[in-house]
Amino acid sequence: MSVARVAVVTSEVGVAYDEDLPLVVDALRSGGLSAEPVVWDSATAPWARFDAAVIRSTWDYVERLDDFLAWADATAEATRLWNPASVVRWNSDKHYLGGLARRGVAVVPTGFLEPGTQVTPARLGGADGVVVKPAVSAGALDTARYEPGREADAARHARMLLEQGRSVMVQPFMPRVAEGERALIFVGGAFSHAIRKDPLLTEPGVIDNDRVPHPGVAPYRPTGAELRTASAALAAVPSPGALLFARVDLVLDNAGEPVVLELELIEPNLFLRTDPEGPGRFAEAVTARAAAPR
Repeated sequence: MSVARVAVVTSEVGVAYDEDLPLVVDALRSGGLSAEPVVWDSATAPWARFDAAVIRSTWDYVERLDDFLAWADATAEATRLWNPASVVRWNSDKHYLGGLARRGVAVVPTGFLEPGTQVTPARLGGADGVVVKPAVSAGALDTARYEPGREADAARHARMLLEQGRSVMVQPFMPRVAEGERALIFVGGAFSHAIRKDPLLTEPGVIDNDRVPHPGVAPYRPTGAELRTASAALAAVPSPGALLFARVDLVLDNAGEPVVLELELIEPNLFLRTDPEGPGRFAEAVTARAAAPR
């Protein structure tokens, strides 16, 4: 029986900085698979020679979204792509939060401004302030929060993004984020592990694209309510089957209830170093799928 060949898809920045990447490759090899990291936009990558391509750290895709989505579609034609190309496309634009809300999932209330919209400070008010960010974004790029009374600054930020032809998200600032964001990781459709991390937007009114993306990471045991909210969000994803991997980022609302901040289904940091069983669990899920008939 031939050994399944798996491409672990990354980027130049992922090769340099993705701590999960070597753990995934080593775990797959230990599980009996042939695995190698491959940069997604490599001009010489022969995707058809792999039995599967697992997206891991394509962290530059936001800057070249159309190219990346075309790559996902083409790669899915050549081999099995996880997560699927349709999910990659759906998750690449945070308008999906509106879809989750319509499905009854508890999410951070989110409004969207589209290019051509006239933005006034009155549209960007909130009792606790607001967060302004692009609808296509990763790692809090071009994102900032604004305190009450700074609506004019928030409007300038939104107008800057709109003038670049980008859709804009506006969310109320959630004060209980000071208690930490929760990230729940699922592998093969089942809960794997979770972490808690410190809040990211600590300085109001500042766009800092060089900030540490995951400060203060620590292992975390989620509550039953957090697990239910995360599971409800994943059940609402338009996927042809259970996702190979998923990260659900949660915060607490003012009543202390968990709400979805984001779903990370393309290239999330899975924080595998925080769980000794995490890499093996991931490799087992890939092995099971690679062994299934196409």
